[in-house]
Amino acid sequence: MTTTTSPRRALCLAVPTVLLTTVATALVAAPAQAHSPARAPLPPLTALPTGAVASALSARIVPTEIAPPTHYTVQDGDTLWDIARASGTSVAALYAANGLGSDSIIYPGQVLALGGSAPESVPAAAPAEAAAPAPASDAAGPGYDVVAGDTLWSIAHQHGITLAELYAANGLSPDSIIYPGQTLRFSAPAPAPALAASAPAPQPAPDTYTAPQVVLSEVQTANAQHIIRVGRELGVSDRGIAIALATAMVESGLVNTPSGDRDSIGLFQQRPSTGWGTPEQIADADYAIRAFFIGTPHTNGLLDIPGWEGLGFSEAAQDVQISAFPARYGLWESQADDWLAALG
Repeated sequence: MTTTTSPRRALCLAVPTVLLTTVATALVAAPAQAHSPARAPLPPLTALPTGAVASALSARIVPTEIAPPTHYTVQDGDTLWDIARASGTSVAALYAANGLGSDSIIYPGQVLALGGSAPESVPAAAPAEAAAPAPASDAAGPGYDVVAGDTLWSIAHQHGITLAELYAANGLSPDSIIYPGQTLRFSAPAPAPALAASAPAPQPAPDTYTAPQVVLSEVQTANAQHIIRVGRELGVSDRGIAIALATAMVESGLVNTPSGDRDSIGLFQQRPSTGWGTPEQIADADYAIRAFFIGTPHTNGLLDIPGWEGLGFSEAAQDVQISAFPARYGLWESQADDWLAALG
C-alpha cells in the first residue's frame, strides 16, 4: 500500500525546521546597530613595570622639601660647637644670631636662633659677578687637627699663642669642648664688612653674683683644712693658699661634688675633657688640690703661672680656672684670708 503525504502535512513538518534555523541565525548574528550603542575597542594589555623600570619611575617622584629649622632649644650637655655642627652652621654665626660672645654661657631650655641660613627672599644662586669666598684655611692661616689627649691650653702653648687668641680664632669659650679630628685655626678670618643698617648686638646681662658672709660647715671646714695642708706640704705661700680656698668656694661651695656643669667634677670643678685628669682622679680631693697648685701634664696649676704672686687675686685664679666669670674669685679674698688665719 502506497502512503501519500498530503501537502498540508508536509507544510507543517517544514515550518519548525525553518523557524529553528532562523532563531539560531539570529542568536549568532551581531545585534542590530540601532539597538546597541557602539563601544570603543579595549586597549592592548601591557605588563606592569618591574625591576629597573620600576626604580626609574620611582626616582621621578620628587619628595616634598622640608625647610631646615630656624631655632634650637638647648639640651643638657650641649655646647655651641655641638649645636653649630649639628645645624650645619658655625659658632661665629650662632654668636651673631644670638648676640653672644666668647664668654657667654648657654643653659638647658634656652632657645637659640640658628644663624647662617639666607632669608627666603634672597635668590639661592649668587650673582655671577660676585667673587667666591676664599677657603677658611687661606683666609685664617694654617690649621691644626685635634688629636686624642689635646686640650685648648696645650694646643695654644704648643703653637705659641694665648688661649684668648685661640678662642677668638675659632669662636670658642672656656666652656667649649674639642674633639679628635676637629680643625682649629690660629688666627681669625678677616671680619666681614659691617652692614650700615645692622643693629648693635645685645650685651649680656651683668653678673650679679655676690659673696655672702659664710660660716663654714663641718664638711667645708674639713675641705678647707685639706687645701691648707696640701698647700703647706708644697711650700705654697699664704696668698696662694687663700686663692685656692676662694677658688674652691666659688666653684663648688668648698664641697667635693661628684658632678657639675657639663663634665666638671670635685672641689675645683676640674674637667676631664680639658686635661685635668680622669673622672676618678679628679673626684679624689687630694689629687684635685695638688692639680690646682702644680697642674697636670696638660694644664697649668697656680705655681706654673709666671709671676702669679704679682697678679691680682682674681687674675691669678682665672689663669688656672679659665672661668666665664673671673671677677668672682676676688669677692672671697677677705673671707679666704680669715679661714686661713683660723684653720692654718
